Amino acid sequence: MASTNGTPYGTPSFTLVGLPDLEATHFWLGFPLCAMYLVAIVGNCTIVFVVKTEPTLHTPMYFFLCMLAAVDLAISTSTMPKMLSLLWFDAKEIGYRACLVQMFFIHSLSGVESTILLAMAVDRYVAICHPLNHSTILTNSVMAKVGLVAVVRGVAFFLPLPLLIHRLSCCKSTILTHSYCLHQDVMNHMLGSKMPNIAYGLTAILLVMGLDSLLIFVSYMMILKSVLQLQSREERLRASGTCVAHVCVVLAFYVPLIGLSVVHRYGKGLNPLVQVTMSNIYLLVPPVLNPIVYGARTKEIRKRALKIIRVGRKRDPQ
Repeated sequence: MASTNGTPYGTPSFTLVGLPDLEATHFWLGFPLCAMYLVAIVGNCTIVFVVKTEPTLHTPMYFFLCMLAAVDLAISTSTMPKMLSLLWFDAKEIGYRACLVQMFFIHSLSGVESTILLAMAVDRYVAICHPLNHSTILTNSVMAKVGLVAVVRGVAFFLPLPLLIHRLSCCKSTILTHSYCLHQDVMNHMLGSKMPNIAYGLTAILLVMGLDSLLIFVSYMMILKSVLQLQSREERLRASGTCVAHVCVVLAFYVPLIGLSVVHRYGKGLNPLVQVTMSNIYLLVPPVLNPIVYGARTKEIRKRALKIIRVGRKRDPQ
């Protein structure tokens, strides 16, 4: 039974899944996932702390990196605690409204992250192609506005997703395909006309992630053209080297996203483990990988982090 506005009464919760056919190993799989979560927390908090305390890092690239770290922390925190409770305590149920809230945070934060990645690509383009105007174009006020636009854009485009789900009614099967709530997964377990959900979900993805990825690609084509016009090989390597970390982060975000979308639409006959694995990679890997990539590729962050570690050791009473 369901009310007229779609809120379920007879089935007030959904059932999440862990890793299909690997239920016996759920308890032990929780430990590496917990380790990944801790790495994401420590790594992203370290980046924010290093940038905040080091005046030489108060530049657009590092401010955008702090925004990216904050979003990664929010995404991992919105999913990992529930996933760990599922693996360790077999807490598979998630309330209907809690599921919609988690869905909103996952999709909206992904939209925010996509916008920030685009802003970082534009920052690299201006720094390489128009270095003399970089400080006048990307001022502190501009960066603050970019951050605000990223949040507003993510919320505006993806807030309708849980509202569109709320208008539907639950069917008998409420066992989801993933370890957290995604719009398409929840939609497949609802009754009613799903065309508005499908149309709007596709439109939102194309206007946010699709448009952002296209603009990032265009930015790097222009960067590549500018780099190839440099006279010396050293200058070309130095200019392109500043983009390596960002390219890795972009690939870590968009490749799993594209793979998950393809699996959702064309992988109906695949083993459920493939879908679950792809969804976990999409949400869990970028928050862990991003601080590692920037820490390894950025000398300033690496030196400052090592300095903090050395100071901590000196303060150790042992």
